[in-house]
This record gives sequence, C-alpha cells and structure tokens, in this order.
Amino acid sequence: MTLTAGSKKRAVLPGDVFTYEPTGHGVLLRRVYRAPVQKKKKTKAQALKAVRSWTFKPAMTWEELRKMTREP
Repeated sequence: MTLTAGSKKRAVLPGDVFTYEPTGHGVLLRRVYRAPVQKKKKTKAQALKAVRSWTFKPAMTWEELRKMTREP
C-alpha cells in the first residue's frame, strides 16, 4: 500500500488519521486520536425560544423573485 502525506504531514487511512514522521530508519506513523465533539442538546423550551426570536428578512420580495426566474 502506498500512502501520500498531505501538507500537514498527515496520512489518512479509511477511518484513521496518522502523522507522518521520517526517521533515520524509515518512516514512523502515529495515530491521531481526536476527542469526540459533544454538543449539548437544547431543551424544548430553548428550541422554541430560538425559533420564535429568529428574524429573517428576505433579500428580495416574491414579486422580484418571480420577475428574475420567469421567462418573459
């Protein structure tokens, strides 16, 4: 198998990431362990509050959009 190291000197195997370090006797690959990212789940009340407070202002009106997308 042939591996190519990227600009960060890392080689990627399916499911694993290794750092690539040339040594005097060849190459040393060390597995990089990533800490799992855990997002704190919002409560139902927090989600409803976020939805209700969301202020979205479209960049154009529906009429302007229709004019741009319809053939004359």
